[in-house]
Order: sequence, then structure tokens, then C-alpha cells
Amino acid sequence: MPEQLAAQIQHTLAALADPARAVAMRAYLREQFPFLGIPTPARRAALKPLLKVDFDQKRLLTAADQLWRLPEREYRYAAIDLLARHVGRLDLSAVAPLLALAQREPWWETVDGLAGIVGDVVRAARRNDPDAQITMDAALRHDCLWVRRIAMIHQLGWRLETDTARLFGYAEALAPENDFFIRKAIGWALRDYARWQPQAVRDFVAAMGERLAPLSASEATRRIS
Repeated sequence: MPEQLAAQIQHTLAALADPARAVAMRAYLREQFPFLGIPTPARRAALKPLLKVDFDQKRLLTAADQLWRLPEREYRYAAIDLLARHVGRLDLSAVAPLLALAQREPWWETVDGLAGIVGDVVRAARRNDPDAQITMDAALRHDCLWVRRIAMIHQLGWRLETDTARLFGYAEALAPENDFFIRKAIGWALRDYARWQPQAVRDFVAAMGERLAPLSASEATRRIS
């Protein structure tokens, strides 16, 4: 059961808590969130046996929700690891709950973890449904900047499967925003695609000119020779 899994994860991680290390981890995220003080390798090693569950989508999302209710950040990382491990069992109907999780006490580290899962779900769905990315079109217009960030970076790692019209269209739509995390996301998404099509990204940045923030432009082109 999802609740039982969440309780097992809580028990396992609580036993590994390191209050001294938690201080530094909390400081890294600007003192916004509590931590147990468990490094990622140790967390993943301890939880590896527990994440081998035979859950369908509903139970996966329920377990993630249960973990998200716990205060320390490592439980949310565990939820992301759980979802990522079983991402093949998620379909487009999971996108809305995933975006809802992203809006609960959000910061870049949980948002970006969920963005990778959303991207995998949408990418898989698009192979059978050419309209699958409409969910991201809606996310781009969302009131929450973190949801807009997910829309901007959801194609990371898609390589030549990237929908370039959406990549460049999303970047242009978000370019007027002043938020650091949006501007960084624009540059990150463009830089990722530049690994495969550098000239296309170079041309887009040039065409945008001053409409693209210097941060976005420099991030987009810093690995283009």
C-alpha cells in the first residue's frame, strides 16, 4: 500500500539523519526548508530495495503525495526517485498531479526533478499522440512561475526529437519575464538543444537580440564554439 511504503521510507531515512549535515543543506536552499541531512548517494542506496514496488499510476502518485506531506526535503527527493524509477507506468493523466506537486513549497531542486518526470511522460505519450505536448502549452501560460519553468525545460534530453517550434516559441514567450529561474530555464533549454543543432540556437539567439535577457543568451551559447 502507498501509505505503508511512505511509512517505511520515513522510518528508513529518519534513522540516517545527520543534524550537523542538515545545517549545511538547509543553508544551501537559503534556510527555506528543513532537512534530515542525508547525502543523495546514501539516500538512494538505503531506499533502493523499497522502491522496487509493483504499483500502478494511482498508487505511485498516492505514495508521492504521502511523502510530500512530510516536512524534510529528503522525503520529496525520495518521491521523485520513486516516480522516476517507474515513469513508464505514468501516462498523460499524471501530468496534472505532478504539476500540482511542483507547486507545493516549490524550489528549483524539486521542480526540476519533477520536470524530468513530466518530460519523460510527455515524450513517451507523443510517440502515439501528436497532441501530447498541448499539456505543456497550457503549463506555459500557468500563473505559477515554477510550472512555466517546467514547460520551458520539459524537452531536456530529447535531442533530435525536440519540437523546435515549441522550444523557440516557449523561449520567445517567456523572454519578457524578469525572474531569474525563468531566464535560466530559457538558457538551459536552448543550451541543451545546441548540443545537437548549434546553428539553429545561434540563429535564434541572434534573431531575438535584446529581447532575450543576457543571462538566457549567455547560457544558450556558452558551449557553442
